[in-house]
Amino acid sequence: MPIPTRIYAIGAAALVGLGLAATLAVTTMQPADQFEACRASRVAGGAGAIGGPFTLVDETGKTVTDKDVITGPSLVYFGYTFCPDVCPLDNARNAMAVEILEEDGYMVTPIFISIDPERDTPEVMAEFTDVMHPRMVGLTGSAEQVAAASKAYRTYYRKQDGDPEYYLVDHSTQTYLVFPEHGFLEFFGRDVTPEQMAERVACFVDAAG
Repeated sequence: MPIPTRIYAIGAAALVGLGLAATLAVTTMQPADQFEACRASRVAGGAGAIGGPFTLVDETGKTVTDKDVITGPSLVYFGYTFCPDVCPLDNARNAMAVEILEEDGYMVTPIFISIDPERDTPEVMAEFTDVMHPRMVGLTGSAEQVAAASKAYRTYYRKQDGDPEYYLVDHSTQTYLVFPEHGFLEFFGRDVTPEQMAERVACFVDAAG
């Protein structure tokens, strides 16, 4: 091989080697998803697209923020107390999952955020959550505060037309797993059993270390 050609070949090989090394370095530097083994869902835009700060009112009438409420692993659900079937069933399922987790040594807080602040006063929320679970946190607030929290978690709700007192509210039904250090991590549909939810939540808690 002529010397100039040999030099060119050596230089090209060196550039390829440097490129591979750079690619490997970048790949190595990128943080791995510590919760990958626990995830059963994917969110458009990534997990960071859901959740965020909120300001609401707790069962005692005190104004609280997300930092006051989400102090450990939490299961967050948006609904309303006048809901005839879905909300009681979903909150009962979440409460059962929390009980299973507690028996296994995991402390998880169930949180119920009302999307019907007109009827769901702090007193009404307290009555509802006390029946569901002694550690369930009920949150309500002004229409603006509730709308902001719902928007942060990308939930949907719409008051139906009809009786001004006994109206129903259409709403989404996902339950969100949220950690104070990591924010939103996973959501659970209505088809997930208490046992399945507990198992997946425990996986996230273990992965968080």
